[in-house]
Amino acid sequence: MLADLAHAVPLALLFALPVAAVGGVLLHVMRRRSIAAAMVTLGLVPLAAALGGVIGVSGLMYTPQLLGTIAVCAVVGVVTVPVAWWLGRRFAREALWQREADAAEHAAERHAEAARRELVAWMSHDLRSPLAGIRGMTDAIADGIVSDPVDVADYLARIRRESDRMAGMVEDLFQLSRATSASLQLSLVPLALGEVVSDAVAAEGPVAAAAGVEIVADDPDRWPVVRGSDSELTRTVRNLLANAVRHTPPGGRIELTAGQRDDHAWLRVQDGCGGIAEEDLPRVFTVGFRGGGAARTPGEGPGAGLGLAIARAFAEAHGGTIGVRNREPGCVFELALPRASASRA
Repeated sequence: MLADLAHAVPLALLFALPVAAVGGVLLHVMRRRSIAAAMVTLGLVPLAAALGGVIGVSGLMYTPQLLGTIAVCAVVGVVTVPVAWWLGRRFAREALWQREADAAEHAAERHAEAARRELVAWMSHDLRSPLAGIRGMTDAIADGIVSDPVDVADYLARIRRESDRMAGMVEDLFQLSRATSASLQLSLVPLALGEVVSDAVAAEGPVAAAAGVEIVADDPDRWPVVRGSDSELTRTVRNLLANAVRHTPPGGRIELTAGQRDDHAWLRVQDGCGGIAEEDLPRVFTVGFRGGGAARTPGEGPGAGLGLAIARAFAEAHGGTIGVRNREPGCVFELALPRASASRA
């Protein structure tokens, strides 16, 4: 018995090892071309090697044992091939999905890094100008170059305006950081959308009046009730209004309308900016974007272009959305928010 085993093992190895070697080469080639084909090869190579070993031991003679082994290998192969092909296709799809997800994540990281660099550059430029003006005016007062009381008062007023401008930029950065933070937790309660808009209009009204822009709203008392956080939602509406005022020419008009559809309420801010270039519409809510075209030029007005980015982030934190489209005489920004009754349901 031991003698037969000692004789059979070398024969089995002699026939099985070349088959396994060829299978290994095929597996290496298939791995680079098709995961499904590689899985089928991986399943068939052990069967082929085992069959080769049995054939070697049988001395290439058709014995009942050989026929039985061939039958078993055929049955196993019939089961193995479709299963291995299915697993290979599944692994291939998962690998492709993971590769695409990794590529999208890397692209998002590169975009975020580029946006961060641009934001730092814009903020550095925008902060440098008022700082230089404040330093120059304070030096002029301190050195006695400006000593007339009227001129000193004018310089102090200008210093105050520049300080307020810088404070606004810093506040925008703080609000953007809050709005985009993963740890932001809003306390959502039922809010009358008309009251939120009235507060925002009261805050932005003086700026609009100074710019010669009229703000009108159609019966806010009848507007829907939404689910929101008062301070963040008011900030969102104020940013939309401030953006509209900034880009509407003197004598222009800003119209506020609201309504509801399904389980959402909507607020539309129609300005008179003259429109936004179609290629710029997808970028309007991007951090640092200040517009393009005749009506919206980069660098126009104060700030670092954070207002709309903050508004979008707060809207999404409320479970809502903000969109924009062109409509004469300018464009319409639409804020959609969950209605309070729909949220309770």
